[in-house]
This record gives sequence, C-alpha cells and structure tokens, in this order.
Amino acid sequence: MNIDMEKLGLSDSFKEQSLSYPDLFIGRVISQFKGIYKAALKDGEILAEVLGKLRHEASSPLSFPAVGDFVMLDRNSNKSGNAIIHKILERKSVFIRKAAGTAHEAQIVAANIDTVFICMSLNNDFNLRRLERYISIAWDSGAIPVVVLTKSDLCENIAFRLKEVDSVAMGVDTLVTSSLGKDGISAILPYIKPGKTVAFIGSSGVGKSTLINRLAEKDLFATKELRNDDKGRHTTTRRELILLENGGAVIDTPGMREIGIESADLSKSFSDIDALSKECRFRDCKHEREPGCAVLKAVEDGVLDEQRLASYKKLQKEASYEGLNSKQIESKKLNAMFSEFGGMKNFKKNLKEKYKLER
Repeated sequence: MNIDMEKLGLSDSFKEQSLSYPDLFIGRVISQFKGIYKAALKDGEILAEVLGKLRHEASSPLSFPAVGDFVMLDRNSNKSGNAIIHKILERKSVFIRKAAGTAHEAQIVAANIDTVFICMSLNNDFNLRRLERYISIAWDSGAIPVVVLTKSDLCENIAFRLKEVDSVAMGVDTLVTSSLGKDGISAILPYIKPGKTVAFIGSSGVGKSTLINRLAEKDLFATKELRNDDKGRHTTTRRELILLENGGAVIDTPGMREIGIESADLSKSFSDIDALSKECRFRDCKHEREPGCAVLKAVEDGVLDEQRLASYKKLQKEASYEGLNSKQIESKKLNAMFSEFGGMKNFKKNLKEKYKLER
C-alpha cells in the first residue's frame, strides 16, 4: 500500500529537515498506544518504538513522539521487527495541555496541525469559560483555531448562543454544525484541504467522532449517545490521524472535560482586554484597584463582562504570566522552549561558541 505523503502533510520544510538523515526514512506518527507508535511512510504503515538514547535523554513527555509528528525511522517495514524512531523533526505547531491528575505533566494532544477545530455542543456542554481556555491554548499552539458548535438540532436559540460565542472568540471563525445528514458538516469542508492537517478537540460527547465519520463518509470511529444527564461519554480512547479521500488529514482526540494550561496566548484570545490594558495609567496594572485602570472602567461601564476579566486573571495565573508584560511573557516562553539548553541565553551563548570553533 503506497501512501501519498504530500497529502498527509509532508511539506518542503520537513523534506529539507530529513535530508540531514540520509540513512533513515521519514514517516508520520498516525497513532500511539503506550510505548508503541504506528507511522505512515510512502511504502505503507509500520509499528515503531523510540530509540533507547532518545528515551534516555528525554527531559519530559514533550520530548517523545506524538500523533502528527514527522519522525525519522531506521526502516520502512516490520519484516525484521518494529522500526526504531531516531529523530523527531521540528514541529511547526503543537497543541499542549497540562494533564489531569496529581502530576500535572505537560501532554501533547496533537502536533503539526494547521487548524484546531474546538468543538462545543449547543446543549448542556455549552461553556464560555472553557471555550476561552481552549482558544488560548490553540492560539499558543501555532495552529489556527476555529470554533465548531455541534448539535444545532438540540438548540432552540442559536442566534443567542452565537452572540455569546462572538463575545469571547474575537478573530476566530465560528461554525454551526449538526450530526444529522451530510449538510450538517458543509461549513467544515472548506477547511479540509490536501496537505493540511486539522484536529478535532473538545469535551466528551460533543460529536467530534461523528463529524469525522461524516467527513470520511464511513464509520471510522465508534460513537455513543449522551448519558441521561446530557454529559458526554468517553468514546475515543486515543489520538489517531487519518487521511480523507480528498487528501486532508484529520486527527481525532479523546474528550477533555478538564484542560490545564501549560502556556497560552492570552494577547490573542483576550485581545479586548489586551487592547484596554494599553490605556491603563500604569504599565504594570494588574486590574485590581489601581487608579486609572481602563479595564476596570470597562467593567464598570458594562463594556467588559466581569466574568471574562475573572477568567483572564485565572488563566494568566495558571500560565504563570501574572504581572508580566508581553515582552516578559515572550521571554518566558522562549526560555521554556530552550530549557534543555539552560534557557534561551545559554543556547545563544553555546551557539556562538560552536560557531567560533567551526571557524
């Protein structure tokens, strides 16, 4: 079985990176179960494991392959056992959340995605605060977020719900869908293109798998009805990437009722508050009791919802950005990215020393 890797998202950038490993084969991780990965290569699908050295040097779960990653493998078939993943190519985007539980470790939901479909049903799952959280992480991932409101057939006042979503999803497309019939997914189709990867993310039972089954025109993923309390049932148990007939790549993810923040782009997801804060008298205004605070004035005048401000402060605290300006936040993100090198400053220093030695 031959696979069109370009349709699966293999861009010129990934091809160029792969040239540094002439003895290895490039593939894309399409599913994962514990320590075993399934990868797609041009010659077909194979099972793979992580190289021992790569596993030993991993500083966190983020250092391991994830669904959507392009990786370099030592073989292109399983005739002599599982392939070995030697290298994870540089990710162009990555959706990260803090996992639930006591460890709160960062966890990759999907990698190398172009569009994140944030699914929220128009029934009792509807939650603006959770939506703000998803949008903040999505913008930070490097992908483009799109809000998908599902189960429109269960909503009596769609116009009112859309107005609510518009108040927290500035600059984000909002689509209304239904699982009833093919017309229910027509709004999504323009985003599904050859070579592009989309990921469906949201709580359990919002209809992610149903939408993907409609897109694929066959039952690829199991679906279940809602419970009596209108909450979702966990159906998808692991992340999986599939290639649609039109060449678009789709990632289905398990439902996430709780989604912790590792890092977030609050300047985009809360662009209204970000714009207002520039009018505050003090640059480091925390929007508490400071005189001349434009944000508090907007709340007082009814221009800004008090709950939205509370949500902003909560997410800011979770992401450890409280009290930081935009430049400091960017610096914090870069230091986190280069933590294995001792921070951005040490990375630059080592790079300069390496350059001097090579000269």
